This record gives sequence, C-alpha cells and structure tokens, in this order.
Amino acid sequence: MIININQNTPEAEKIAHVVEVLKNGGIIVYPTDTIYGLGCDVFNKEAIKKIYQLKKHESKKPLSIICADLKHVAQYAIISDHAFHIMKKVLPGPFTFILKAKNKLPSTFLAKNKTVGIRIPDNQICLQIVKTLGHPIITTSLNISGEEIMTSPLQMSKELANKIDLIIDIGLLAQEPSTIIDLSAGKTEVLRQGRGDASKIL
Repeated sequence: MIININQNTPEAEKIAHVVEVLKNGGIIVYPTDTIYGLGCDVFNKEAIKKIYQLKKHESKKPLSIICADLKHVAQYAIISDHAFHIMKKVLPGPFTFILKAKNKLPSTFLAKNKTVGIRIPDNQICLQIVKTLGHPIITTSLNISGEEIMTSPLQMSKELANKIDLIIDIGLLAQEPSTIIDLSAGKTEVLRQGRGDASKIL
C-alpha cells in the first residue's frame, strides 16, 4: 500500500494507520530529512530479520534507530555531557550519532561493541510515527546492500515493493545520507560526511 502524508502537518489518522502496521510486525518505507528509510518496530525481532533479508545485509551489520527527541534517546542510549552538548546543537537534523546502547535495546541489530546509531530527523512524519508508537523504529537506507540509494519508492523493483507492507511516498528526495558522528568513546569522530555539516560540531 502506498500513501501520501503531509510533511508539515501529518494527518493523525494516517500516522495511526502506519503505527498499526508497525505494531503488527510490518515493514515500512518512509521519508526522512535526508533519504528514504526502511524500517520496523525496534522490538519486533522477526521484522528486523526481514529487513536484513530485504537489504541482503550481513546479519551482524548494525542498524540505527529513530527517536523523537533527546529525552527519548536517553531511554535507549547513554548520553554523556559531551554528547548532549553536541546533539542539542544540531538535532533535529541530518546526523546519525553513535552512542553506547542501554540494555533496553535488543542486541539483534547492535554493533559488536554494543553501540547504536541514533537519528532524530528534521521530518515531522518520522517524529510523529515514533511519538505515536511510543518507542523507536529501525532506520536503514532504501537500497539493497552495495547498490545505490533510491531517491523515490517508485525505483523499487516489484519484487522488493511487494515485500513492503506500507510505503509513504512524498516524491523525490536527495541521495545524500546523514552525517555519521561517533560519540561513544567520549570524543568526536566523523565516520561519514553526509548532508549534515560536521564543521558545526567540530
């Protein structure tokens, strides 16, 4: 199913429908402030397995999560004073921050060192989905591992599209992903320069 949602003022009934799909173990495609994401409920292990299968990911490759705000992040990851100062400055925005994960998160998709990528996109659709669901969703780029990132859900093959339970289509997005900043070791390390301007925090 493909639906359109207003980016500025997401319709509550449509967000509720998306959340119902997630609660039932569904996989969704949704827009962020960078690229389209592929996601599911962070606590549904079977749905997470399906995402790995869809992307043809190695089962040990870590995935990131979307949270609603910094208070929400603090429930699932350890935010040092150093990290809080940096994240508060640029979020919501096109950054992924690597932090030490708390035990509340399932280890299924975490890195070997128990870290997790955290996103708070500047996109009301994402934020309203997470707020309504009540906990984070998985986020990973809409593409098969090793292939180019898709700028529109319409670029998906029929085979892939048929395995997605719900697609939120708002038209073309840029192909530039988020900037990845590792704050897990008490220092600031840029792992990938993307849409977010890393010079704002260095």
